[in-house]
Amino acid sequence: QVQLVESGGGLEQAGGSLRLSCVGSGMIFRFAAMGWYRQAPGNQRELVATITTAGGTNYADSVKGRFTIVRDNVKNTVYLQMNSLKPEDTAVYYCNTRPPIGAYWGQGTQVTVSS
Repeated sequence: QVQLVESGGGLEQAGGSLRLSCVGSGMIFRFAAMGWYRQAPGNQRELVATITTAGGTNYADSVKGRFTIVRDNVKNTVYLQMNSLKPEDTAVYYCNTRPPIGAYWGQGTQVTVSS
């Protein structure tokens, strides 16, 4: 059974930084393109960043230059380094494959950015 567990969220002031982690189990992690997604209250879930099996990355325009996605295939972990946080980054953050698989959604980790 595949399980993706996110952690690292919290309350941060605008301009601050957080690093999110997502540990995968029950899957051959290194063969999966991965993504970080987020969902703010009242909004649809959106794609924030992706990383291919070869390490190629892509970002939503809203986070480009501020967020960095990295993967460690030995640890079965994908990270999201978030710098220069803004209040509009407040959301629950999830990781999943890219494209996402419905059964893989976890609980996510809450990120709250105060102004």
